[in-house]
Amino acid sequence: MMTSRFPILVFNGGSSSIKFSIYDAGATLSLLYEGEASGIGTPEAKFDFYAIREEERKRKITTSAPEELRSFGDAVRRITAALGQPGVPRPAAIGHRVVHSGPNLTAHMHITPEVLADIEQATSFAPLHEPIALEIIHEAMHHFPDVDSYACFDTVFHQTMPQVASTYPLPKKFFDQGVRRYGFHGLSCESILQQFQDGRVPGLPPSSKIPSRLIIAHLGSGASITAVRDGKSIDTTMGLTPCGGILMATRPGDLDPGLIFYLLRQHATDSTNSIDTIEQLLNKDSGLLALSGLSNDMRVLRTAAGNGNSQAILAIEAFALSVKKSIGSFIALMDGADAVVFTGGIGEHDVLTRSSICAGLDAFGILLDPAKNEATLSEARLISASDSRTSLYVFPSEEDRMISAHVANMLGAQNRCKNR
Repeated sequence: MMTSRFPILVFNGGSSSIKFSIYDAGATLSLLYEGEASGIGTPEAKFDFYAIREEERKRKITTSAPEELRSFGDAVRRITAALGQPGVPRPAAIGHRVVHSGPNLTAHMHITPEVLADIEQATSFAPLHEPIALEIIHEAMHHFPDVDSYACFDTVFHQTMPQVASTYPLPKKFFDQGVRRYGFHGLSCESILQQFQDGRVPGLPPSSKIPSRLIIAHLGSGASITAVRDGKSIDTTMGLTPCGGILMATRPGDLDPGLIFYLLRQHATDSTNSIDTIEQLLNKDSGLLALSGLSNDMRVLRTAAGNGNSQAILAIEAFALSVKKSIGSFIALMDGADAVVFTGGIGEHDVLTRSSICAGLDAFGILLDPAKNEATLSEARLISASDSRTSLYVFPSEEDRMISAHVANMLGAQNRCKNR
């Protein structure tokens, strides 16, 4: 039977999936199990569960059973059933990724009724993500009532943004209500910094320092760019909600505010709720999906573009342009950049997108090495040319590992307080 000194279960919910993992937070942090319930609520729903042995992934369970994954509650029940197998360690603590902390929570927290209430209040800021996180938390608490749960927020990393970067030019009463730029993908950003600190970057010595002027491009279904100065977030593209910033899979990124007024007036006579209609449009029906008229999946768009589909080409070019403009603005903000890191599904795997983004940035000292860029490796790697003044990297995003580390740290702090 596999034993673990301190197993931590991590839930990372997306718009139609739940990634989960078990880390041993004993002497060192090590991954024991991982899996995913994907396509929740669709006919393509499936469940995968893997045991990790000596860095080799071995499939333990695979099932395509849509009837078992009709809701996020179903998915959590399916996950807990898999975790009940002989040999799988029972969690000593549970960590949850929560997108928005709201205005009252400024750190990763042990989940109490009061913390749950604050997360529920933040639902209006992240209506796509927060209800899912809450459903997963409640379901997990039901299945593991004697196990402490912890919330790790994507917004916490950006608490270091200066007021000039986080404040909207609106009357102060709105700031007092919690209306400000929060920023997201913070756990992903933290995982990038941790990989630098751990010396897990080829070509850099162990315990390398985090680059002083670092730009992190988290490019996935949701996407954002973050400027990091001396290990702290000083600005990021997303704001009050995860809908703003650069163009994304189904979200438009930043828009002219007057466009929202126009859309609301256009739908003012609809029988349906006009606000709900616009929210649906901006969260689920825009971005790459709208521009291409085809798909929100960059892989599908690449195939269509290769076949000459002009709308797919437009969507891809618009995405790369929005990222390039943000990187350029952050280079100006920090008076240069020592390193740019690409992460997230597109950032890690789409060779052509990275190439398009970097093209024309040589004036900023950004020079891509085509051969390094095209290498298909899963670990952190350098992709810049030898004469590039700015180092370019591809890093895996390790949100789950970061969550387990935060949970272990919070538990340690709790135990120290108890022993005083």
